[in-house]
Amino acid sequence: MTSERQYHFKIGDRVGERPKAHGLFAIRAEAVAIAKRNRTQRYGTVIGYDTKVNSRGARTKFLVIQWDHLKSPTTHARNRICPIDEVAKLTASAMVPGE
Repeated sequence: MTSERQYHFKIGDRVGERPKAHGLFAIRAEAVAIAKRNRTQRYGTVIGYDTKVNSRGARTKFLVIQWDHLKSPTTHARNRICPIDEVAKLTASAMVPGE
């Protein structure tokens, strides 16, 4: 049984990558700097849809997104993307205390 999608995206919508929960257990300043560099938030625009079929024949829908910092579009699962106005709220809920 499938559940209803949380967000409905249209072509031209501004989106962000959903924030991930991180636990930062690094003590050395070098390790902390590397972790922060790799945690950048991506923003982009939905430019299309894609459907992929797995080996059992099930179809899964994906979003084609043109990220602001990249020249070519990439394909992403819909559950990893959120509207740009929801990014701040989701980031606050995904933060690990002490970060």
